[in-house]
Amino acid sequence: MQASQWTTEIIVICGVLAIAAAVIGYVVAALRQGRQISQLSMQLEQAELARASTEAQQQSLQIQLKAAEARSHELQIEEGKLKAQLQASADTMARLSAELHERKAAGSDLQVKLEEANRQHHESARRLEAVQAGAQGLQEQVTELRGRLDTSTTTNAALQEERDRLKDALASEETRAKVAETAEREAREQLNEIKQKLVEHAQAFDALQARYQSTSNEHAELGTALDKSEKQVAELRERLAQAQTTNEQLHTDRDRLKDGLADEGKRAKALETAERDVRSQLLETKEALSQQVRSFNELQERLSTLSSEHTELKTTLQKREEHFQEQMAQLADTRKSLTQEFENLANKIFEEKGKTFTQTSQTSIDGMLKPFREQIEGFQKRINEVHDASLQGNTSLNAEIRKVLEIGLQMSKEANNLTSALKGDSQQRGAWGEAQLRRTLEMSGLIEEAHYEVQSAFKDAEGRSRQTDYLIKLPDGKHIIIDSKVSLVAYDRAVSAESPEECQLAMTEHVKAVRKHIDDLASKDYTNLVGMRSPSFVLMFMPVEPAYIEAMKHNKDLFEYGYKKGIVLVSHTTLIPILRTVSNLWMIERSNAEAREISEKAGEIYNQVCTVAERLGKLGGTLNTVSNHYNDTVKALAGKQGLYGKVERFNKLSAKVSKTLPALEPTHMDFENERLALIVEALDEAPEPADDLPQLIQNSHEGELLPQA
Repeated sequence: MQASQWTTEIIVICGVLAIAAAVIGYVVAALRQGRQISQLSMQLEQAELARASTEAQQQSLQIQLKAAEARSHELQIEEGKLKAQLQASADTMARLSAELHERKAAGSDLQVKLEEANRQHHESARRLEAVQAGAQGLQEQVTELRGRLDTSTTTNAALQEERDRLKDALASEETRAKVAETAEREAREQLNEIKQKLVEHAQAFDALQARYQSTSNEHAELGTALDKSEKQVAELRERLAQAQTTNEQLHTDRDRLKDGLADEGKRAKALETAERDVRSQLLETKEALSQQVRSFNELQERLSTLSSEHTELKTTLQKREEHFQEQMAQLADTRKSLTQEFENLANKIFEEKGKTFTQTSQTSIDGMLKPFREQIEGFQKRINEVHDASLQGNTSLNAEIRKVLEIGLQMSKEANNLTSALKGDSQQRGAWGEAQLRRTLEMSGLIEEAHYEVQSAFKDAEGRSRQTDYLIKLPDGKHIIIDSKVSLVAYDRAVSAESPEECQLAMTEHVKAVRKHIDDLASKDYTNLVGMRSPSFVLMFMPVEPAYIEAMKHNKDLFEYGYKKGIVLVSHTTLIPILRTVSNLWMIERSNAEAREISEKAGEIYNQVCTVAERLGKLGGTLNTVSNHYNDTVKALAGKQGLYGKVERFNKLSAKVSKTLPALEPTHMDFENERLALIVEALDEAPEPADDLPQLIQNSHEGELLPQA
């Protein structure tokens, strides 16, 4: 009985061990499968990160490539501008040095003349003050004469009263009548003389008052002229200060240009180095971009491989889940059959143990399988998200690539349209060439209508109308003619030629086209048009610099051929120095105009000083005449045989006399008439103001720079 019981327990234990071994094996297989699934998930995440970093690198490389191309284009443009600026700066520095020496000499001469004019102005001011003092003394003398005239009038009235009294005395005293009659006759004669002299004095006073009025007017005019002279001297000083400031500024500009040339040289070297670096970086960027494209293609292939592996793994997982379900079903059937077989053998005790074991096994199996199910569901969800993100990234990448292709095609189309238009339509070529020429003129600092004209109309000797493209104005009414010619058809074939023979043939045709332009321009004979004051040549502007250079390289006699026909070939680089020279000529013309204006103002000041001196001479003569008249009148009144001595007897005869005759003395004039005469003679004998001006002002028209062929 015990043996059978032990046998049953052993069988049960063996069955339990077998079930446990099966469960452990299944758990180990599930763990291995979960590890493989986690490894695949990590690989997918790494692939996703690699794809995202690749896309970011590709976008950054595209941005860097565009920036590098734009920077390279800007460097090429700046290199061309710097070359032109260096050439123009060298020419400008030479011009400024010569002009600086000339302006230094002119400034020193002008300083000497201004000092002389200032000294003469001070002398005129002193003389004017002396004249004003003399005029004031004259006014005081006129006032005194008026007072004396009033006194004479009062004396005349008193004499008339005395005459009446004398008549009464003569009637009462006959003895004294004869004496009174004799005295009366003498008094009447003297009175008539006094009346005549009073009339003469009144006339002289009126004339003197009129002269005083004219002298006052002249004095006011002299004051106004003096103010104008002072203003003009102040203007001359300001212009001299401006000229000195301009000279200092020219010194500063010359030093700055020297520093600028050195800086531009360093900058040009730095730009060349930067250009080489940018080109090398551009090549490296292109190589890196090609590598990134290859890496992107490899990643796309790897992604497709991973997608296929994912599909295979998904299928395998489904199969394994189905197999697991089948095993679970078999395990459940086995468990049920074992339970039914061992229920009767284990009795009630083993039944409780079996129930506990079943519950524990079910719980442990469910607990072990639940994490696997959750991981499988999360893995499935992650795979779906990665797939959707990959599809979206591919869609956006395709859209960006399509947009870049459209922009490239549009730029290529526009470039082809421009090339076709310039090669096909001659009017469009001409308009484009004229636009380039206008831009060159504006870069040189020339102003339309002031320094150049567009489409100017002239007539030849036969009366036919001719029209120039651009007419450059020069000082003194001279001109320079510039005509724009564009030759692109043959040059474009030469550039796009695939073999040296084709390139050589196309360049020969290009040179022939340039020769044809030269012949056409020479046949128009612009230099001999009516009203044209141009040198014996016309500038033919070729806006395409490489076409100009290649034509000169291919045919070295082309420039000589055009020069013999009166046509000088120029490009943007060679035209800029010529136009800068024209701009400097206009600047010199402005300086000459200012110098001529200073010369005219100096002449006006000289003439006004002469007028002041002449008027001072006349005023001195007038004052001398008035003084002589006054002295004669004083002598007639208070002299030894004057009226004072004869009238003094009435003081003794009459008891009503209460006043005394005032003492009169002749005046002594302090005006330096001789000195004024010497001043007037010195001014009359002085040379003209133009003889004392600097040579630069005197020869302002002859000293203008003219372009020579």
